[in-house]
Amino acid sequence: MNESKLYVGNLSYGVRDEDLQREFAAFGTVVSAQVNVDRDTGRSKGFGFVEMGSAQEASAAVEGLNGRDLGGRDMTVNIARPKTTSGGAPRSNWR
Repeated sequence: MNESKLYVGNLSYGVRDEDLQREFAAFGTVVSAQVNVDRDTGRSKGFGFVEMGSAQEASAAVEGLNGRDLGGRDMTVNIARPKTTSGGAPRSNWR
């Protein structure tokens, strides 16, 4: 598990990559900052991911930014969980 990658949720739809970069830079090196957007509309999905330079910097960012206001909403910041390969519950062939 990558302890330096963070999930950032409850983002205002106006928040951009640069905003995340700026906020998280106060806690160390920001390797990448990305707000996830809808492919078709280009509109923010209200969450994103930030990768910090180290696990220590990531922990500091969680401590300092979780619950903090950005763009009028309180961010949710925590260590990102690995992506699961499961597509959810198995489908039934019942008709």
